[in-house]
Amino acid sequence: YEQDGYVVLEDFLRGPECDELVEAGLELTKQAAEMDPKPVFSTVDPEIAQHKDAYFMESNDNISYFFEADAVDSDGKLKVDPSISLNKVGHALHLQHPIFRCYTYSERVKRVCRELGLVDPAVVQSMYIYKNPGIGGEVIPHQDITYLHTEPIPPVGFWIALQDVTVQNGCLWISPGSHKSGIHRRLIRNPDKDSKQALIYDRPAPVYPQSSFTAVPVPKGTCILLHGNVVHKSAQNKSDKSRHAYTFHAIEKHQNTYSPDNWLQEGPNAPFVNIYTTSQLM
Repeated sequence: YEQDGYVVLEDFLRGPECDELVEAGLELTKQAAEMDPKPVFSTVDPEIAQHKDAYFMESNDNISYFFEADAVDSDGKLKVDPSISLNKVGHALHLQHPIFRCYTYSERVKRVCRELGLVDPAVVQSMYIYKNPGIGGEVIPHQDITYLHTEPIPPVGFWIALQDVTVQNGCLWISPGSHKSGIHRRLIRNPDKDSKQALIYDRPAPVYPQSSFTAVPVPKGTCILLHGNVVHKSAQNKSDKSRHAYTFHAIEKHQNTYSPDNWLQEGPNAPFVNIYTTSQLM
């Protein structure tokens, strides 16, 4: 983790546990199908970028649904089956959904936090990511600290494969050692209160050579721990199989500052509570 910026923890979840989470993720798609209009999530197209939508800003302490751009037509109607229409669901599954809460505050997560030396760790956001075949789009190269800035201790990402992850279906690509090169870019709340753009980047997007990335295909049940500063991305799902994953981010609250200009802030339904002392039950 300290050397490369990530570590692969095999068998973090058992097969039946992954299946339970996938079933919960598919149940969420049924609820999302009834939404109108259908908010689209994109990290590529500036015209539909999520930070231009108030819906995204208000997803900090509830369960919100974000659709793939290719799944929704110009009238806001689904072009595909609801089960493969979502890009992700976020950002408070860890507290607001009983099944995801149970796994987020499990003893195995607490043990990892202890081994990392975290004194007062708290989960600040969680996401169920679908990466469906044919329409599961790419995720641009980024550092998690771009969106969840903390100082001096960076956040930690838990990325859990709920299905087998391959190069073909959109595995993570990670740039080993890139966490040692500082913070490359930040997304912050726009200080111009008169602007229609709620969030802005503080500098242009960096360009990373493809040769700096290593593919990290992993079997179902694997957890990839990501240092908040490590650069990572994923490609499109070009297979005929989905690539579901559950991911959440933890921060250290002890002698550490969570930036007030981060897009995500604590809400009444999802405060930043201590992982060690929070119950798995709602």
